[in-house]
Amino acid sequence: MNWNFLGTDWRLFGILAVVAFATLMVFATGAFLYIRRLRSSEPLPMSEGIGAKRAVLAKVRKREELSPEELQFATQVISDQRSPLAFCIPAAIFSMGCFYVLGSLEQLHGATPSERTFIGVIPMFTSTNIAIQLLRVIKLKRRLPRPAPPNPQLGAGA
Repeated sequence: MNWNFLGTDWRLFGILAVVAFATLMVFATGAFLYIRRLRSSEPLPMSEGIGAKRAVLAKVRKREELSPEELQFATQVISDQRSPLAFCIPAAIFSMGCFYVLGSLEQLHGATPSERTFIGVIPMFTSTNIAIQLLRVIKLKRRLPRPAPPNPQLGAGA
């Protein structure tokens, strides 16, 4: 089969590299939109503290009592990371690694690949770890305490 397209001799790794680059651009755009949305949202006062996110999510994991501010912060963190656009960040990193590996394999023209060719596997593992961490936080939504229903006796007596 002749893959001659626009005067170039396209091979399998070249085509896959172009597909990886196209997906990289799509996911990078999604990551840009997600980060822009996060930056435009109003930060909670608790979010300014160092290690606040880790501490609050640890409390949620252990099902400890949360103050109203901590509950609001935990709800915001979990809802932000439940967004499908949040997964664009690890997907963009994974696509970048694929693009590097496939582009390197295309440049070899059949020669034996060296270790340098597979440096792109490092961002692939990293992006997998990021996606797993996002999934761990998403599962915490079930552990968030439910807000107490309003007591009708308190409103009637006032």
